[in-house]
Amino acid sequence: MFPSSFFYEVVTLYVVLDPIAAVPIFLAATKGLDQRARIKVAAYGVAVAFLIFLFFIFIGHALLEALHIPMASFQLAGSIILFLFGLQMALGNMPEPAPSEEGGGSLLQRAIFPLATPCIAGSGSIMTIMMLTDNVARTAAEKLQTILVLSLCLGFLFSVLALGGVIARILGRNGIEVISRVFGLILISIAVTNIIVAIKISFGLS
Repeated sequence: MFPSSFFYEVVTLYVVLDPIAAVPIFLAATKGLDQRARIKVAAYGVAVAFLIFLFFIFIGHALLEALHIPMASFQLAGSIILFLFGLQMALGNMPEPAPSEEGGGSLLQRAIFPLATPCIAGSGSIMTIMMLTDNVARTAAEKLQTILVLSLCLGFLFSVLALGGVIARILGRNGIEVISRVFGLILISIAVTNIIVAIKISFGLS
């Protein structure tokens, strides 16, 4: 079970969302658009990703129960995926989803793919959200706190995307890659900790 402290959730979600690494994908998806249109794409993408997260927060756990999958098993699987996701980040092997055909697609289409998913609401972030909102281990107040933290992190991510062109010029591709690799190491540490916890819960170890 993930700790439910506000600071822990902020760090975990910020790292797994990795706003800086989303900048190159956002710029590729909005190529040829003016700044106003880019901001609209960023807003649409963040909003769609938020709806995807809400779906898994409120419906995802019911699906697990219907499939008779214990939360400990889901946490173990999710932590392994998180570990592999962090490993890709740390090694600089993150795949960049190809945007829709250049010059084609509405602003909403550009926002949905590749920005909203899989860039923002990908497997790693969805797994993390579901583990942070476990119905058994979390109270309603703690789930509300997670949704609040998620909203804050997505708001910050929107700000980063809105300033994507400026950030890309300041940091450069190498700077973005260094930050992403550091975030990957942090994510690996979080994942390893939760793999150990999930194994202990699954086998009744103290």
